[in-house]
Amino acid sequence: MQKLEAIIFDLGGVILNIDYNLTSKAFVKAGVKNFNEMYSQVEADDPFRHLETGKISEDSFYKELNKKAGLELPANEIEKAWNSMLLTFRENSLEFLKKIKPKYKIFLLSNTNHIHLKELNNIYHDKSREFAFEKYFDKAYYSCEMGLRKPNADIYNFVLQENKLDPGKTLFVDDSIQNVEAAKLSGMQTILLTAGKNIEDLEL
Repeated sequence: MQKLEAIIFDLGGVILNIDYNLTSKAFVKAGVKNFNEMYSQVEADDPFRHLETGKISEDSFYKELNKKAGLELPANEIEKAWNSMLLTFRENSLEFLKKIKPKYKIFLLSNTNHIHLKELNNIYHDKSREFAFEKYFDKAYYSCEMGLRKPNADIYNFVLQENKLDPGKTLFVDDSIQNVEAAKLSGMQTILLTAGKNIEDLEL
């Protein structure tokens, strides 16, 4: 690995434990039989992409999902099913971020939405914390606030340019192969964090 000056971390599957299957099972149980065709770690239909880029409101998302599923599920049931994938923060990984922050510029870049952001905040503050989650990073970037989404090149270029980062001296860490491959095309060093691996296992 070349000399590093900055590291950009993904959130779900990297710092936060997630399980897409729990959300899939919750929606199927609620009657959304074709949920796996609508949403997965690799691909997402328009309502999900639009939610993750802040292009539609939560209420519009609930209506669109019901329309696609041919159902009339209440908003709170959809919200609960949608949040099912969010589990717990990896405490050792958070400690690792504190450890390496004096050495590197640290950023978060996550495809997420306002529904999940609220739940993430609740999960994070289930424990007594010394500071807000975003304080682990020089800056946290969320797709729903940027209007951009991985793996599109513009989201990587935005973070690199706004922070005047040298791509060749920047490491991108994600658990989705399509996001890692796109980051590589932006000139960054990359690591695909596979199942069972944690960021504290990285040799930095």
